[in-house]
Amino acid sequence: MINTSLLKAEIVKNGLTQADVARKIGISPKTFSLKMKKGVFGTDEALAMVELLNIKNAEQIFLPRR
Repeated sequence: MINTSLLKAEIVKNGLTQADVARKIGISPKTFSLKMKKGVFGTDEALAMVELLNIKNAEQIFLPRR
């Protein structure tokens, strides 16, 4: 599962909403919301968010250690 708190922080830092990010990576806001609740995104979606949000700490968000 991803670290949704850190992902949300990156979204806010970029001045976007979750709905904005969803549309820009090619999924519906509802699907994005469901994936956030489950904490699971596909590799293509994760890579698209890393690029879109210019995420420097991608492994902390998408590959958190337990």
